[in-house]
Amino acid sequence: MSSTLEKLESKDPIFWVSIHRFHHQYVDSEKDPHSPIFGFWFSHMGWLFDTGYIIEKCQDRNNVEDLKSQKFYRFIRRTYVWHKFVFATLVYALGGFTYFVWTVGVATTWGYHVTFLVNSACHIWGNQMWKTNDLSKNNWWVAMVTFGEGWHNNHHAFEYSARHGLEWWQIDFCWYTIRFLEAIGLATNVKLPAKEHKKKKTI
Repeated sequence: MSSTLEKLESKDPIFWVSIHRFHHQYVDSEKDPHSPIFGFWFSHMGWLFDTGYIIEKCQDRNNVEDLKSQKFYRFIRRTYVWHKFVFATLVYALGGFTYFVWTVGVATTWGYHVTFLVNSACHIWGNQMWKTNDLSKNNWWVAMVTFGEGWHNNHHAFEYSARHGLEWWQIDFCWYTIRFLEAIGLATNVKLPAKEHKKKKTI
């Protein structure tokens, strides 16, 4: 498990955006980096153990040129390991070994697993509200532990939507945060699905 966490810690935002875009481009096909068609465990995190598999599926990495061209993301890529190191050092300095274990160890492991449930559980269990031609599902219990990311069929139907919980009863704390940031001017050009688009996608 420790070696897996080390691999995950070394992945910068450009890597994750590239993987996510490949997932949407080839969703639930043999080219999908993490589809449950190869089994639950594989889609959850097994794919991360196989570096050769990732290279084979995503070797071009030509789907993130927009990020590679930005100085900010290039800086994050070059210094990503140091961000982790500085954070871990500060946690240890402020709270000692106990803080370090719970904040860096336990919290990081929990964060990864609930995130990966979107890739695995939300393509196996739940229901579909929209025509997406894939296995994506809306899963309420994943939505609860991921603050709204579990409304995954919504996301695949309207992938550019900042809001995943499209119904009033679909709790989406990520969306509430975006709304707040928009209200104070820190988020702009926030996109939502048009009514016409939703009507076309309705099952």
